[in-house]
Amino acid sequence: MVEAKRSWLYRKLAEKRDLGEAPPEKEYVSGEGFLYLGRSYRLRIVASGDVRLIRGRLELAKGGAAKDLVRWYRRVGEPWLRKRVQPWVSRMGAEMTGLRVRPLGYRWGSCSQDGQVNIHWATMQLPPTLIDYVLVHELAHLQRPDHGPEFWRIVERAMPGYEDYRQRLRSRGNELWLPEEGR
Repeated sequence: MVEAKRSWLYRKLAEKRDLGEAPPEKEYVSGEGFLYLGRSYRLRIVASGDVRLIRGRLELAKGGAAKDLVRWYRRVGEPWLRKRVQPWVSRMGAEMTGLRVRPLGYRWGSCSQDGQVNIHWATMQLPPTLIDYVLVHELAHLQRPDHGPEFWRIVERAMPGYEDYRQRLRSRGNELWLPEEGR
């Protein structure tokens, strides 16, 4: 089996090498930047309260940590993605039964045979156009579970020029904040 997958394994290792080093660890201090929908927002440490985005600042309660920010990305991500995915569902004729935002390890998304689409919370750090690519990719899997030629034809029909988005996602992915607690 290893011999049969050798070229795929070497290709994946080369891709990882080309992406460079992981971004530095984040600090939970005022002024630290966190991405949301492709834009960087500076953290403001406040006395108490839930994480919120207000007047261009991402507020985190004193003593807050990664788990609080991950919970915020999940909380704001789900309604944003539900609204964002609807035009794609209509355009692609996909039969989606639900959408959840959750940790998915190192995958952007997944879907089940019953039409449930899962999107990694870290996806909410990407620009909306790249989030659209992740959504289209997962919706295409509802019609075709593999990555064969027919799958890519479905993606191309929905999103002409998807290769550019796919490449940008590969290069941007390594820049995103993904703490151990949120994988």
